[in-house]
Amino acid sequence: MSSSWSAVADRQTLSQRLTDYYELCKPRVVLLIVFTAMVGMFLATPGMVPLDAFLFGTLGIGLMAASAAAVNQMLDRKADGRMARTRGRPLVTGNLDMAQSARFAAAIGALGMATLLFLVNPLTAWLTLVTLIGYAGIYTVYLKRATPQNIVIGGAAGAAPPVLGWAAVTGSVHPHALILFLIIFIWTPPHFWALAIERHREYAEVDIPMLPVTHGLEYTRTQVLLYTVLLFLVSLLPFATGMSGPLYLLSAVLLSGWFLVYAVRLKYAPKPGLAMRTFGYSILYLMAIFTALLVDHYVPAVFGI
Repeated sequence: MSSSWSAVADRQTLSQRLTDYYELCKPRVVLLIVFTAMVGMFLATPGMVPLDAFLFGTLGIGLMAASAAAVNQMLDRKADGRMARTRGRPLVTGNLDMAQSARFAAAIGALGMATLLFLVNPLTAWLTLVTLIGYAGIYTVYLKRATPQNIVIGGAAGAAPPVLGWAAVTGSVHPHALILFLIIFIWTPPHFWALAIERHREYAEVDIPMLPVTHGLEYTRTQVLLYTVLLFLVSLLPFATGMSGPLYLLSAVLLSGWFLVYAVRLKYAPKPGLAMRTFGYSILYLMAIFTALLVDHYVPAVFGI
């Protein structure tokens, strides 16, 4: 009987440990990274993406993104422990220690790098490594605590995945890939500043100089609005450059227009909970607009439109 209970306990322990490592990777963030990288792959070719480039490219980019997320949590563990939003992370709760996390991050990062280097192409591997260093190193170690423009400058790392996906398929960086980069780069400030408005007291308590902490809520709301206007314009570039067609244009106008409605309300009619709803819509927006790019890329060809 005792051996049966021991086996059950071992399974529970293994399940918990796997869950902890999974959470160390920031799965929701990595999922968005992988999704935008995959869209970059599909947009890079008029037909279907070669299966090897798709599978190994997705795997390599995903593993290296997860490694960067783990390093980010290692470096931010003290601040995470003082913020309600991040208090349940495995390094904060003690479910994982620094040595375990470091070994895990190094292992999946090395595996991802090897996958891209030997099974995809060197350009994708080195670009992904630079992105990892930019996020886990330059942004987390320095920019995050050095300037209220941390999200703007550090957003370059978060905007890279479509470029990485494009490079995985073509071995090059096309101007159209840079348009995808620009969409995410401009999207990042209103996305994250909406969250920072909601959590500004927590950021102040841990001495992270987010814009609403250093410049106030009203100024930050103005910046969210201005960046959302700019995002509306940037989102039209795929159509303006001939990269996408009318189906995407309609989707971009509707999606960006609704984002703008949120930003205007946040600026001129703020109320409790609105900043968080704006943050939630911004995630939906990015997924939807990249889905629109993908649908526009294939649907007209399939139906002869």
